[in-house]
Amino acid sequence: MNKTWNNKAWFMVLPVFLLVAISAIIPLMTVVNYSVQDTFGNNEFFWNGTDWFVDTLTSERFHAALVRNLSFSLIILAIEIPLGIGISLTIPKKGWGVSVCLVLMALPLLIPWNVVGTIWQVFGRVDIGLLGHTLAALGLDYNYVQDPIDAWATVVAMDVWHWTSLVALLCYAGLSAIPDAYYQAAKIDGASRWAVFRYIQLPKMKRVLTIAVLLRFMDSFMIYTEPFVVTGGGPGNSTTFLSIDLVKMAIGQFDLGPAAAMSIIYFLIILLLSWIFYTVMTNSEGAN
Repeated sequence: MNKTWNNKAWFMVLPVFLLVAISAIIPLMTVVNYSVQDTFGNNEFFWNGTDWFVDTLTSERFHAALVRNLSFSLIILAIEIPLGIGISLTIPKKGWGVSVCLVLMALPLLIPWNVVGTIWQVFGRVDIGLLGHTLAALGLDYNYVQDPIDAWATVVAMDVWHWTSLVALLCYAGLSAIPDAYYQAAKIDGASRWAVFRYIQLPKMKRVLTIAVLLRFMDSFMIYTEPFVVTGGGPGNSTTFLSIDLVKMAIGQFDLGPAAAMSIIYFLIILLLSWIFYTVMTNSEGAN
């Protein structure tokens, strides 16, 4: 029996696709145009070829910022993924406590990024901030404005506080989809708590964990607002990630050509690393 396909629905979503495509392609083409040209002002541009790309890829400044980005993303994933899984396992599955826990977990996600940076900027101050004042009272020499290690610890703690909830909520959704029959069978077999987690809960969470890892990697690798508000990229260049360095180059120094080339390379690195993450995780899931 031949099945008749109705494609009328595509005509309803086609305007949305066109709008998104136009809004994405036009800025991208502008960036590509700047990346292969140079200017000396007066809106006069000269062909520069791939020189800006070569300069960016061989720049120690770019390499240092890239290492900071990769280090930050790996630290974030190493903390937030296990912590999110642990929190999701403690959230009750039934009763009024479910709603309370889910609402509390969602609260940090509702706060805008610039507000999060402002909160932690005040929170970490030694004179009036609760965190900074408490650490100083305990005799710890904490100052995220002057000490690179303190600045990194503050930025990492801020991101963990802000985004671990997302991982926990995704993992909780995966846990909620597990039928009770699995737990009943494990109870009959006398399986330990670790065995239940290893052979029932973790495999059922693999799909949502793939989403969580991809989302958190991409977002942490593109982080800008929070560290810019808290540290401004300092002290020195210790928290100057690629996004902050890119803004400084484009707006602060007005080097449009190098900034455009750097933004394209930045974009391609995110695509490549996200593809690698996704391929590795889906292949490991298929192997199991």
